[in-house]
Amino acid sequence: MSWIESKKCSAAEAAEMIVDGDVLGVSGFTLAGYPKEIPTALADRAQRLHDSGVPFKITLFSGASTGDSCDGALARAEAVSFRMPYQSNPALRKAINAGTIKYIDAHLGKMGHLVRTGAVPCPTIAIVEVTAILPDGRVCLSTSGGNSVTYLEMAPRIILELNTRLGDACVGIHDVALPELPPHARPLPIYSAADRVGDTFVQVDINKVVAIVESSRYDEVTQFVEPDDVSRNIGERILDFIRFEESRGRLPKGLAYQSGVGKVANAVLSAMAADDRLQQIDLYTEVIQEAVLPLLKNGKLGVASGTALTLSESTQKEFVANSSEWKKHLIIRQQEVSNSPDVIRRVGVISMNTALEMDIFGNVNSSLVSGSAMMNGIGGSADFARNCMLGFFMTPSVAKNGAISSVVPYVSHVDHPDHDTMIFVTEQGLADLRGLAAEDRARLIIRNCVHPDFREPLTDFLEYSLKHAKGVHMPLALSRAFEMHEKFLETGKML
Repeated sequence: MSWIESKKCSAAEAAEMIVDGDVLGVSGFTLAGYPKEIPTALADRAQRLHDSGVPFKITLFSGASTGDSCDGALARAEAVSFRMPYQSNPALRKAINAGTIKYIDAHLGKMGHLVRTGAVPCPTIAIVEVTAILPDGRVCLSTSGGNSVTYLEMAPRIILELNTRLGDACVGIHDVALPELPPHARPLPIYSAADRVGDTFVQVDINKVVAIVESSRYDEVTQFVEPDDVSRNIGERILDFIRFEESRGRLPKGLAYQSGVGKVANAVLSAMAADDRLQQIDLYTEVIQEAVLPLLKNGKLGVASGTALTLSESTQKEFVANSSEWKKHLIIRQQEVSNSPDVIRRVGVISMNTALEMDIFGNVNSSLVSGSAMMNGIGGSADFARNCMLGFFMTPSVAKNGAISSVVPYVSHVDHPDHDTMIFVTEQGLADLRGLAAEDRARLIIRNCVHPDFREPLTDFLEYSLKHAKGVHMPLALSRAFEMHEKFLETGKML
């Protein structure tokens, strides 16, 4: 019997190998390529132990968010004591905001480095979804890179979840490499989205493998939703601005694009696919999402480089059927590489990310509602925003049927300071903040990006601040900075 066959067991048997206090480093990034059978079985085991009065909790590290069969199941079973670096699951979010799960919202590009340098606890067990296991111990990762290589290298025990559904669709799609650690770390020689610098398989120490569990489950990704009129408006404004900058010689042609997730980000990619004036483009991004596929099918995609291939179930089936052709255009990297400041700056990336809220001075909040309630997290938006060639933050001007303005006097939490932001876009218009002092930024944002219902109160705040703030360099009257937020908490409306 081969070592592979000797390690095969059920998900329930593998879950028995995990003990209270273990630190789990799991594969997965934005609902792609995470283990499904083992976390579900572990949640069932935790629930049984809790029902018997036996304590059981683990620390959970990942690449980014995982699906409901991992994050959700473990959160509902009250099996998680600590989670990082990113999440998007409603059950997990509820527990984080209730304080029953401690959570660190970290820059995704830094998570692997934190583990490799010992700044955070090393995983005691790695649980990684793979699509192939070779006799010599090499494995092929599935639909995400994330931090899988780091966890496989650092953890003393490994459980592999072998997804048989994907066949050889992911073979050859990965570029397995990690940056060197300081001092005197040499740069990874990536100069364009298409450059490969590593292997397609990951070498695993077979002596650390304690279990192999077979699975045939799909990534739990919601069906792609076509962009609405507001999102399309934002996408078209961004493309028009890029063309204008290129025509004026201020922006080189041929730069790679990075796009965040969500319907606004999807709208930008959809607009690119539908634009006859746009030639072939490359993506250097985190998530290769479903909205990228029209670019591929229309012959407009050169290479899409990211750390996850996040597709709905129907499109996952389509990917498997067309993988021999599609994966010529796709590269999945470890997130320390996809989100590397060094590489982002060298490639020259046009970055497009969604804001939760923006303020009139140029600060952006990506993570916290009303300054304290976690939504999802900062993700990798700051990795790109600070190091890109040109950066956009985009959002509809209002939310909750007009009750909330997405542009406020001062954000309730700062993820991206005004030093790192360049362009704000809503369906109302676009504000190029580069080279503008604080008051000029504020007036431009109010004029171009704010919904008409909120222009007067925001202008009133600015004029009041110019008279009453301690200094006019940053005219921020502290006494009124959160008036709109406080009114929303009291009445459900910002006006």
